Amino acid sequence: MINSKRLKKKFPTLQLNGITSVFQEFFRLEASGGIILIVMTLAALILANSSQADAFFGLWETKLTFGFGSWQLSKPIILWINDGLMAIFFFVVGLEIKREIIAGDLASPRRAALPLAAALGGMIVPALLYTAVNLGQESIGGWGIPMATDIAFALGVLALLGSRAPLPLKVFVTALAIVDDIGAVLVIALFYTAEIAWSSLLIGALIFILLIVLNRAHVTHTWPYALLGIGLWLALLYSGVHATIAGVLVAITIPARAKVDVASFLAKSKQALQAYEDACCDDSVLAEAGKQSAARILELASESVESPLQRLEHSLHPWVIYAIMPIFALANAGVTFGGSDLTSALTSPIALGVMMGLIFGKPLGIVGFSWLAIRLGLAELPTGLRMRHLIGGGFLAGIGFTMALFIANLAFPGSAFLDNAKIGILMASLLAGIVGSAILLSTRKAPTLVPAAQNN
Repeated sequence: MINSKRLKKKFPTLQLNGITSVFQEFFRLEASGGIILIVMTLAALILANSSQADAFFGLWETKLTFGFGSWQLSKPIILWINDGLMAIFFFVVGLEIKREIIAGDLASPRRAALPLAAALGGMIVPALLYTAVNLGQESIGGWGIPMATDIAFALGVLALLGSRAPLPLKVFVTALAIVDDIGAVLVIALFYTAEIAWSSLLIGALIFILLIVLNRAHVTHTWPYALLGIGLWLALLYSGVHATIAGVLVAITIPARAKVDVASFLAKSKQALQAYEDACCDDSVLAEAGKQSAARILELASESVESPLQRLEHSLHPWVIYAIMPIFALANAGVTFGGSDLTSALTSPIALGVMMGLIFGKPLGIVGFSWLAIRLGLAELPTGLRMRHLIGGGFLAGIGFTMALFIANLAFPGSAFLDNAKIGILMASLLAGIVGSAILLSTRKAPTLVPAAQNN
């Protein structure tokens, strides 16, 4: 029989709240990933303005071909990154969205109200400001660029701020950014789609229906979803709908529940814990091997009860944070600076619209819609937060970077406008990060509310 009190003494940091531990792991990955993104962005800017600039830009235009028999798919490396690797990025985004809706801060209408209202304002106001600056010009199509938040950068800054960024603020910004991602996916699907090839789109629709059938049939093996997912990606690639949308569609169909033999899992876990506890009384080499064996058995038992959604998110999230997003940043953040060219780029309607949207539109929309939701009684300010925290978080949400660069590539493919958009994104993200950090550093912690029962 396992002694629970003894286990708590042996494992004092054991997290019984699964949602909290999931968020902490998510925040740790995103925060450290933000630092890597900064490094890769600086590397891209340095290479783009060095003597190796031609070789650097030429590398991304090198064609890479995959195929078999008479069928071949040939694209420049930059498109394999933006259409291929980023489909995996959007797949993980889709998994995060589904998790939040099922069991996170978006699961409860009351808890979801504040980040939903904030995200809505943080998308509408920046788009309107960009549109106002670019009204009547060819660059009007870039209105979606300042709408989204780069969650990795934003959480990276919050991590650097330490105790000045309370946990409720980190949770709020995370939920806000995830809702932002939903909006960005919809904007990409509805407004940044090329001419439709209906036959390919029909094939994609049939594949999506098959994925839903797998889900409804409670198929928990991931390989059928992977095979059909590749087929869906190819179908959308040829249809004109941006191929990365396939990632989100596949994620929606991934089962969020596992087939669990509860009795078997509990029996194996109890045996493993008992074996580990017994081995702790012995300092011999054999006992150490026994502990490792027991730990491995417990690990395998735990993995067996994970849902496909959890398993895929845990395995793919580090790859997205530490590989895919940095590669995307290296390939897309490079822009050449040069005297008058930089000045004219910064004063162009595109850059001004992006900067107005991210630096001013984001905090105005987020704080304004949050205040309205609170005043109407639809939401409440989380304990431990002041409105000043929301203002600082609103500015940090103006760090658009990854999603902003992605939408800029869709809005201005191969256009001279693209560099202006990139410069606006980089400058706005830098300023938004600085202003948001300064506000949070100067903000006092909100007082902790004491329940009335404790005052009697």
